[in-house]
Amino acid sequence: MESFFSFLEKRVDDCSSLLCVGLDPHVGDLKEASPASALDFCLNLVKQTSRYAAAFKPNAAFFEAFGADGWTALRQVIEAIQHESNRMGSMIPVILDAKRGDIASTAEAYAKSAFEILGAHCITLSPYLGKDSIDPFIQKSEKGVFLLCKTSNPGSGDVQDIVLSDGNLLYEHVAKLAQQWNTKNNIGLVVGATHVEAMQRVRAVAPDLWFLAPGVGAQGGELEAALQAGLRKDGRGMLIPISRGISRAKKPGLAAAEIRDEILSIKNKLRV
Repeated sequence: MESFFSFLEKRVDDCSSLLCVGLDPHVGDLKEASPASALDFCLNLVKQTSRYAAAFKPNAAFFEAFGADGWTALRQVIEAIQHESNRMGSMIPVILDAKRGDIASTAEAYAKSAFEILGAHCITLSPYLGKDSIDPFIQKSEKGVFLLCKTSNPGSGDVQDIVLSDGNLLYEHVAKLAQQWNTKNNIGLVVGATHVEAMQRVRAVAPDLWFLAPGVGAQGGELEAALQAGLRKDGRGMLIPISRGISRAKKPGLAAAEIRDEILSIKNKLRV
């Protein structure tokens, strides 16, 4: 059976892109503060950007804020992405940005919610409860996870940069564990583009894993530096999530195309 990352790599090849389009319906960007408006906002982005998206990343928090109707809207967004995938004949993976992390029995419920009820292909998780909290999400190779490793926020170092007794930083230890646990090719790492040196260190200890690298654009991450630090030798292994830089553009489809092309241009410059 194929794995999540084999599906992702097919999509990357189909659209010649490493762009992950973030679907974050901030209330301030909506016509009105309602789940219906959040749905319309996301459906418009999906329609305009699907040609250039290696993946879509809806953030669960913005939908959960609307209660049960927001959860329904999230499911409808994921269904619309599936429809676009069918129309184009190329599966666009959906990465649910939910950052879950709990004991095994609770994790089983979270996994069922994400994969069976919502229909997502992948989810972001906190690894800090250990492997038994991850296992329910990685039983099926076609379902993937991105584990929080070195996040893009300024305060990430409060915990993630703790020096361990062997001299490694905590986030490096997480990367090593992920590399060991990735027996079904369905585990990746969240590594912020705002921390280029950390990304280099993570790539050194996890040479094979895919990175989800938030932080380019609104958070101040620099695209070329991130790609140079995080790409694998095969020119893959990295998704660049962009949310506001696309959704707040006058023409989101054009913005997505330009970012996709910029990534390709930098890759050619770096010769990877």
